[in-house]
Amino acid sequence: MSHKLRVGELKALYLTEDEVWRIFTVVLTSKSKKSATYKFGLLKSMIENLYQVNDKAVVTYNQLAYSFTKIYWNLVIHHELEQGTRGSAAVNRLVEVQQEYHIPKEMTFDKLDSTIQLKAVNRIKAVMKTNVFGALYGDTQGTFYAFDHKSEQFQFNQAVLTFMRKYQRLLIDLVNYHMAKMIEQLNDIPNINYLLSKVESIAKRSSLKPFEEILVQYFEKKCFYCGKSLSKDSVHTHVDHFIPWSFVQSDQLWNLVLTCSTCNTSKRDKLPVPFYLDNVVDRNERLVIEPELVALERELATYKKDKIIHLYNYSIQNGYENIWVPG
Repeated sequence: MSHKLRVGELKALYLTEDEVWRIFTVVLTSKSKKSATYKFGLLKSMIENLYQVNDKAVVTYNQLAYSFTKIYWNLVIHHELEQGTRGSAAVNRLVEVQQEYHIPKEMTFDKLDSTIQLKAVNRIKAVMKTNVFGALYGDTQGTFYAFDHKSEQFQFNQAVLTFMRKYQRLLIDLVNYHMAKMIEQLNDIPNINYLLSKVESIAKRSSLKPFEEILVQYFEKKCFYCGKSLSKDSVHTHVDHFIPWSFVQSDQLWNLVLTCSTCNTSKRDKLPVPFYLDNVVDRNERLVIEPELVALERELATYKKDKIIHLYNYSIQNGYENIWVPG
């Protein structure tokens, strides 16, 4: 059985868009056997890490497991939603961590102490090795990715990586809908709109304050867009996702900039004009030569300027066509 595999090699290097869509259709629908929501969780984790891969399209198990754990902690512990027909292993491992540390259900994953997060991630990573990586690999006929439990590396098929970036927004909506539909069947909550709101919101961080402190420390204390002077801990100092969070759905330092409250409120869920893309590329080139920052922010180690340029262009293809200009 594919879920027991310890190594999965890519069985196709080239796929057409039609072929990728056909396989996605199989995975998302009842044609793919699912006793738990794991496959949806892995797809969401893959989407969240589309721009965290290295030059060989490789992402680590730890990166995927962090995203997967965050998703399931907030669904299982925070929202108390069952994820499997017989009490899944992921649910059991997270409940164990919650009970060991007496964590109230009101506490979301991003608010946990880092040592507790790490313990939860390690336990979920073990579940993913046993029940997740091989299962989705089997459903995709070995064409979407390769994996290796020993090296703990996950390699996207480059054609699939490009496809998922190109259709990212649509894929997020499709995965969220089908995941919510399955959760509805597993829980005594008949309102799928209620479930969609929970599934759609699980990735968002509650605070960007740590990033604000880093940006204030390493860069000029002024708004990235209008140049207004800013100060640490001022209510007028904000952190903005240069590419909107609704598209990226994760927080990376290379996509975050200091802004004033006026620009941040005005920009909202829009892309800035291309002039600022050149500026953020230049800013990031300074980020990656700061050894302390690279050590602190793991994503910087695999950052290349093409990432944010591609992300900008893909976001336009995904419907972010309303370009914002500072007032």
